[in-house]
Amino acid sequence: MKYFLIAGEASGDLHASSLMRELREVDSDAEFCFLGGDLMQAQGGKMIKHYRQMAFMGFVTVIMNAKTVLKNLADCKQAITDFKPDVVILIDYPSFNLRIARFVKENFKSPVYYYISPKIWAWKEYRIKQIKRYIDKMFTIFPFETAFYAKHHFAVEYVGNPSVDSVYLRPNQDQTFEDFCSLNKLSDKPVIALLAGSRKQEISACLPRMIEAASRFKDYQLVVSGAPGVDLEFYNEILNGEPVNIVFKQTYELLQHARAAIVNSGTATLETALIGTPQVVVYHQALGRIAFWAKELIIKVKYISLVNLVAEKEIVKELFAHLFTVSNMANELDKLLNDKVYRQDMLNGYSDMKKLLGEPGTARITAKKMYKFLSQSNQD
Repeated sequence: MKYFLIAGEASGDLHASSLMRELREVDSDAEFCFLGGDLMQAQGGKMIKHYRQMAFMGFVTVIMNAKTVLKNLADCKQAITDFKPDVVILIDYPSFNLRIARFVKENFKSPVYYYISPKIWAWKEYRIKQIKRYIDKMFTIFPFETAFYAKHHFAVEYVGNPSVDSVYLRPNQDQTFEDFCSLNKLSDKPVIALLAGSRKQEISACLPRMIEAASRFKDYQLVVSGAPGVDLEFYNEILNGEPVNIVFKQTYELLQHARAAIVNSGTATLETALIGTPQVVVYHQALGRIAFWAKELIIKVKYISLVNLVAEKEIVKELFAHLFTVSNMANELDKLLNDKVYRQDMLNGYSDMKKLLGEPGTARITAKKMYKFLSQSNQD
């Protein structure tokens, strides 16, 4: 069968590539066409657009790049028309993907599957109307999403969480700290990991403050996880000569060897917890206190980090809006590094969260379900 996939950012590229690998296992005739990244490209097929050309975040940025956004939509629609897929598979990235879902449903008979739900349980709940209208099957990755969608009379397929797979199958798990430091020309000091996000806007807003907070701990070396698609020169401009190291394509290895981490809210917080690295979660919001107050009106969930959302309790400290300060980060790092009881409580919370997510195998389960549904629909 012919599969058209759309992933608009680095995490989507990772999870879509795993799904493509497993689809090949259940469907030896699988053909792929996609908007995505290097990991998807490694699985074969035709890449129409790299996610680097699509990663616009925030209303102002989208408006400033409106021509590019519209061209991406047009190119995607043309590619679907030319490819004539048996199914279109969307991975998160809702602003773009829901527009494509509507296009497909209004012009073709191909079903539209959504793998990794948009976070409409947090905000923009009104998108449920589009999902019910244009999405044939939703494959969810968080246990609490089943109840959320049931409330809206929309049945979903919970398939586990792909981050569990990614962490479980990660390379170099037996790598020693000494080997990691030698490979990356680091000192032998213990490491504080800094994960500032995958987009340039996030990195610019978060990384300088992260560095200032972590630099207070003189017995540690600071190591930044370089984001895919963001070059070293961009980081060097932000660092401006600060004694901070950067490693690329080694996020899991970095977290594995770090004593603690400061992590920008997103999938990385979940991966950090699954690896078992104590962390403080941060999120930049303009207008500080106003944004914090507005969250209570706009955001429909109690927490911003996936770790706390899955556990339905506070396991990691969340510092966002006006709470995202150098002083607050430094205080939290001090607890993570020096308070044994506080540190162990977080690690115990991680264990509870892992049990809720379940065992590895998400991509395999999803591929089998998708192929089964497609085969059944073709027989009807």
